Amino acid sequence: MSGSSIWRPRPPARVEPAGPRPGIRISDADRERAAVRLQRAVGEGRITFSELEERLEVVYAARFAADLVPPLEDLPDDEPVLSTPVGPPLVLRAGVGSLRRTGRWEVPARLRVQSTMGAVLLDFTEAELTHPVVEIELELGAGAARLFVPAGATADLDGLVAGLGMVRSRVPVAPAHAPHFRIYGRSGIGSVVVRRRYRIAGHLV
Repeated sequence: MSGSSIWRPRPPARVEPAGPRPGIRISDADRERAAVRLQRAVGEGRITFSELEERLEVVYAARFAADLVPPLEDLPDDEPVLSTPVGPPLVLRAGVGSLRRTGRWEVPARLRVQSTMGAVLLDFTEAELTHPVVEIELELGAGAARLFVPAGATADLDGLVAGLGMVRSRVPVAPAHAPHFRIYGRSGIGSVVVRRRYRIAGHLV
C-alpha cells in the first residue's frame, strides 16, 4: 500500500570484545620500594642521576604493576617478590594515650597506625596472620613504636622516613618466605623498633 512500510527487525548490535585488564593496582609502598631500588642502582653505578630522575617520574606516576616494569626491567633483582595486598587499610588511632594490640587478634592485610604522642605496641607473635604480606603505614608524632614479629618473619623498612627519632630492625629484610611485613610512612621524634620476642626465665620480653 502507498505510504506504508514493512517493519524489519534490526540486526543485533555488534559487541566488541572487552580489552585486557590493566592488572593489579599498586600501593604507595610498591612505588616507594621501586624508588629505593632505583636510588640503590645509582649508588651501584648502574644508572646516572639523569636516568634516575626520568625513571622516578615513571615510578611515581605508575598505577598498575605493569607500569613499574619498564624503569626496573634492566636492573638485577634477586629478591623474591611477594605481592602487596590491596584494599582499604584498618586504621588504628591514638592521641596522647597508648595504642596496644597483643595476644590473639586477627591481622588484616593492611594497617594504618596514627599516633600523636602516645606509645604504640603491635605484637604479632600470637596473632592470626592470614596474609603472606602485611603492609603497615606509620604516621607517628612524638611517640615510640615497638613491633614484635613472629620467628621466621621478615620486615622491610626502606619506606619509613624518620625525623629526629631512631629506626631499628633486628629481623631479616629479604622476603624469603611469609610472613613478610612492609613498614613505611613517617616517624617524628619517637623511635621505631622491629624485633622478635624472646623468652627469659619463662617470660616473653
